[in-house]
Amino acid sequence: MAISTAYAAQARSRARYWIVFVIFAVTVLNYADRAIISIAGAPLAKEYAIDPVAMGYILSAFSWSYVAAQIPGGWLLDRYGTKWVYAAGIFFWSLFTFMQGWVGFFGAGGAIIALFAFRFMVGIAEAPSFPGNARIVAAWFPTAERGKASAIFNSAQYFAPVLFAPLTAWVTQEFGWRYAFMFMGVIGIAFVVVWAKVIHGPKDHPGINEAELNHIREGGALMEMGASPKDKGAPAWGYIKQLLSNRMLLGIYLAQYCINVITYFFLTWFPIYLVKERGMTILKAGMVASLPALCGFIGGVLGGVISDAILRRTGSLTLARKIPIIGGMLLSMTIIGCNYVQTEAFVVGLMALAFFGKGIGALGWAVVSDTSPKQIGGLSGGLFNTFGNMAGITTPIVIGYIVQGTGSFNGALLFVGINAFIAMAAYLVMVGEIKRVELKDA
Repeated sequence: MAISTAYAAQARSRARYWIVFVIFAVTVLNYADRAIISIAGAPLAKEYAIDPVAMGYILSAFSWSYVAAQIPGGWLLDRYGTKWVYAAGIFFWSLFTFMQGWVGFFGAGGAIIALFAFRFMVGIAEAPSFPGNARIVAAWFPTAERGKASAIFNSAQYFAPVLFAPLTAWVTQEFGWRYAFMFMGVIGIAFVVVWAKVIHGPKDHPGINEAELNHIREGGALMEMGASPKDKGAPAWGYIKQLLSNRMLLGIYLAQYCINVITYFFLTWFPIYLVKERGMTILKAGMVASLPALCGFIGGVLGGVISDAILRRTGSLTLARKIPIIGGMLLSMTIIGCNYVQTEAFVVGLMALAFFGKGIGALGWAVVSDTSPKQIGGLSGGLFNTFGNMAGITTPIVIGYIVQGTGSFNGALLFVGINAFIAMAAYLVMVGEIKRVELKDA
């Protein structure tokens, strides 16, 4: 009794906050590396005479492999553990980002092929990252803190343009687009050392005390960043059919695809839209692109705070996740209003509001942490990310065809707004109660 009282009185350590900070930082690099071509795209297209349709395919190259590698990447996380599979991913995606700066040595036609190939390889290397993030959050954070923690790492997708869009735009303008790729690659390779030093499971972390360990265990954290030894031989592939037959999960998958249409518009075509449609310079487009991203970052963090607050007040996980998602998608539909305004201030303001809404509604990874079966957290996250990132394949290509066919971005913005509506409808109509899926023996 005296021992348990001592533990209760002991101040909790804060190891889990350092963990979420590191996965936030590495996710910033993740998104900066996949989105850098949106800044370098205009001078690159000019140098090699790339038309909008061809550029759409180059912009989508990352997502073809990223989607294809999601389920294998999730399996690797479950089979070999999150820490070292993720570390290898950081190293290789940074290496292939660095190599994109050297594609000019292949000549005009070869450069386009090499650029597509290197972006394809970046997609494979990044595939385990978000399922790994979800697995780490599920292991380290109690249910009542999971929405905020997931929102923090997910908000990195907005913070990446805030930090790196102006920086890479400056590097591109001053030194050339090749140096922007090399600069980002070097940063990522160096970060592998930080990852290896800081990331551990809750039971193995040198900076955690018993009070924090009890807090996260009693709050519903899974405690493991990979499958337990007894689960490593489990027939994980046989579980996919069960996930795909679950109506709740299908609704979540559809919504994530539509939400990611908004994400990939901002990651790929948005700076090009500012240059081509609004007549901005590359440097100005990089600066302006950071403003909606900053609003998205604020919205992303706020969405997690709102979600956890609703959970504490109502005790309903379903309301806590659905209310911010539905409200955020309503705000995201304001992107269509950019077709009806002319001044730059109104355009930027509406884009900022739309991305703020997208940030509030981007709670998909919190939902993954809430719903994934305990045995296959990585595989479940990989399947979720497969559906969501199909938008990375289709969005750049569809927008490329729309822009080439119509000569403007008006139809493209309508396309993005409609997807926000479908995401909202999916949570309203298809997704019922949000709860953890229990698997049957395969």
